Amino acid sequence: MKTAIITGASSGIGFEISKILLKLGYKVYGIGRDFSKNNIQNNNFIPIICELSNIEFLCEKIKDIRKNEEIYILINNAGVGYFGPHEELNTKKIHEIVSINLEIPLVLTNLLLRDIKKNKGFIVNISSITAKKSSTYGCAYGASKAALSHFSNSLFDETRKYGVKVISIHPDMTKTNFYRNANFKEGSALESYLMPEEVAKAVEFVLSQRDGVAITDITLKPQKHMIERK
Repeated sequence: MKTAIITGASSGIGFEISKILLKLGYKVYGIGRDFSKNNIQNNNFIPIICELSNIEFLCEKIKDIRKNEEIYILINNAGVGYFGPHEELNTKKIHEIVSINLEIPLVLTNLLLRDIKKNKGFIVNISSITAKKSSTYGCAYGASKAALSHFSNSLFDETRKYGVKVISIHPDMTKTNFYRNANFKEGSALESYLMPEEVAKAVEFVLSQRDGVAITDITLKPQKHMIERK
């Protein structure tokens, strides 16, 4: 049985990706803060309760997993965003954005890349549409996601000769609790947002390709661009 690790697995996109991976027959280590509301009842799902900001604890957990498992898939899904005029962000929020959205994926990839190269596996980075365009009132968030996407592109060129696939997925507005810190939310019309399971299906599509085909970039947008102020 092949093994996957995914961050942000306790809700939203990560929760839906975890269910897809289990359906495909993977053993899944899901990293998240609180699984009390969305606990997956499957013996092949192992929840790892962890604050990603506690990087030393996270690294120890990954090392413990690697003692018994060889990792085939890493999905860097966890993310955080704070929105508003850039001068109104405090340094703590800026550091959290950069740490969770960029530093943690780099560190996890560093720890697991030898396994993934050996197994000719996958690294999937859940980026954002803001990595591809200006992000007014989300400058720090957009910059962190653009850096993550650039990391994906460079890492694929570095590891493609070993059979590793590195993918950036760029979802637009998705109906999750991610925007709880913003003064806006997705529009009420179904055509104005994505559902988490639709992003998860993009991951399933990536994993379904034959050896020799590497999808490196997927962008998902709702049919209409509509947001509402809270």
